[in-house]
Amino acid sequence: MRVVRHLEDLEPAPSVVTVGAFDGVHLGHQALIGQVVAMARAMGWRSVVITFFPHPAVVLRGETPFYLTSPEEKRRRIARLGVDVLVQMPFTRETAQIRAADFVERLVRIGMRALWAGPDFAMGHRREGTLAVLEALGRQHGYTVHVALEFHLGGQPVRSSRVREALRRGDVRAAAELLGAPFAVSGEVIAGAGRGRQWGIPTANLAIWPEHALPANGVYAGWVDLPGGMRCMAVINIGVRPTFDQGSERTVEVHLLDWSGNLYGRRLTVHFIERLRDERRFPSAAELVAQIHRDIARARTILEAAPLRTPVEEPEQGSDLPAGGLPAGRR
Repeated sequence: MRVVRHLEDLEPAPSVVTVGAFDGVHLGHQALIGQVVAMARAMGWRSVVITFFPHPAVVLRGETPFYLTSPEEKRRRIARLGVDVLVQMPFTRETAQIRAADFVERLVRIGMRALWAGPDFAMGHRREGTLAVLEALGRQHGYTVHVALEFHLGGQPVRSSRVREALRRGDVRAAAELLGAPFAVSGEVIAGAGRGRQWGIPTANLAIWPEHALPANGVYAGWVDLPGGMRCMAVINIGVRPTFDQGSERTVEVHLLDWSGNLYGRRLTVHFIERLRDERRFPSAAELVAQIHRDIARARTILEAAPLRTPVEEPEQGSDLPAGGLPAGRR
């Protein structure tokens, strides 16, 4: 899959196009993009997915961003769908001012012959480019508009907001059902307090992009992808370590089962499989350690029964996170 940042970087060629934020690349997104790819292959044309960063809601409404996928993760997931070209456009206030007709003309210049969209899709300044408007422009410019049926699961449409709500509850199983794969985050291993190593239960502390969504505080069973194509079972703790560091910032700590070694400075990908328990304060370190051993035993049972069959993901060293990346305290 070819990746570019601007439409002007593409040479004209007959293309099937879809446009959207595609945060999470959930089952609904996959169904839509799948139809784009299928049509492009049937016609002998090029499949083009156009997406944006930052999310338009961040720029237009000042919403606090909690992305389900970083730009790098989104790129990997869309590539697995067989797309020919991904355009990851910067979204700015200037972008938001582009009129629908002007944006359509840009798409026509790269060779758009068909545009696929969801039933509530609109593009351009103040969302003036409704499906009806886009169809009228299509008759003028020689492209067709195709509306994908909304993808439902459990009697409700699959949307990124449903995934975020599941994560807020800590329901990583529900999030995985909507995404079509376990929810995952990537981060660089940084130095921690070292308590786990003193107890014989070493943990890798991950610096996660602050704008990335995370499950609710708690303890989880999951799989971790390591450099070199390895994958290990793990117990993951998200929270503020209340037994020792009440009021501190949220951390993500991973204890890898049946593995030891130095991972400082390397990037790991964590796949969340099941929530084990809430995070809570223990009266003593000894009681916490005893509970961690119970967590490890339970996680092993769960993960041995649920092997992860997706390809091992090795995040690019030197991630493509936005300029500024992590705040100084999280590097």
